[in-house]
Amino acid sequence: MSKKLFIGNCDFGVDETALKELIEGKGFQTSSVQIVRDKFTDRSRGFGFAELANPDDLSKAIEALNGVELLGRALNVNEAREQKPRVGGGNGFFGKPYSKGSQRNEHRKRNW
Repeated sequence: MSKKLFIGNCDFGVDETALKELIEGKGFQTSSVQIVRDKFTDRSRGFGFAELANPDDLSKAIEALNGVELLGRALNVNEAREQKPRVGGGNGFFGKPYSKGSQRNEHRKRNW
């Protein structure tokens, strides 16, 4: 059973401390709280995660926190899902290995 909450629709000014205080103010202990930030600008992306100390509190915490206003915005709280493994990585061309040099070399190999 998961014990992690997804918290969406956060104001961009919300930090980990404010989120932790809100959750613990409702009577739920947290082991960690994280606001997801843009890796280039370090600005909040408007959502975060909170790991509860007691996994049995998950459904109660969702019920208690979903729709609660924080800095003027109603939070959207759900159970966090596992992140799916990412594939690809590519060379900037939709993940397809593409290089004119490699095509030229293949052409030369065929003509030898």
